Amino acid sequence: MLRLLFPRLRFLFAAIVLSVGLSSAGLAAGEEVPLPTETLTIATEKGPQQFTVEVAATDAQKAKGLMYRERMALNEGMLFLFQAAGDRYFWMKNTPLSLDIIFIGDNGRIVHIAEGTTPFSEETISSRGPARYVLEVLAGTSRRLGIKPGDQVRSSSIK
Repeated sequence: MLRLLFPRLRFLFAAIVLSVGLSSAGLAAGEEVPLPTETLTIATEKGPQQFTVEVAATDAQKAKGLMYRERMALNEGMLFLFQAAGDRYFWMKNTPLSLDIIFIGDNGRIVHIAEGTTPFSEETISSRGPARYVLEVLAGTSRRLGIKPGDQVRSSSIK
């Protein structure tokens, strides 16, 4: 009897801890914790271009990315962090915004830019070379600001 009761008590305790944690953070059950943000700067021929980016560091955060997001300001984006440089593959499934996907190498230099991606597409978008970081911004941003492969990207997450 005690063996049957213990797992239930452990489940109840975990539910209470989660509930207290959510309410102390001001979140309702099922509501998502906002991602941390930081300032990111890209050195271009036109001068430095600054963005406020959400940082996706965990597997769950990276898997969701900007899915379901319907709006984003011109100076905002999402920065994906990976442990090491490697070939990166993205898609636009469940993503209503058209994006420029900027692949960034270990050294902080832009490796490749996939401009004007197709919303909701399941087509694979490749980094075309090793990338450790990936920045997503609104489609047309790269062209408008003169962002090109080879430009240097800096933020507190990109050393």
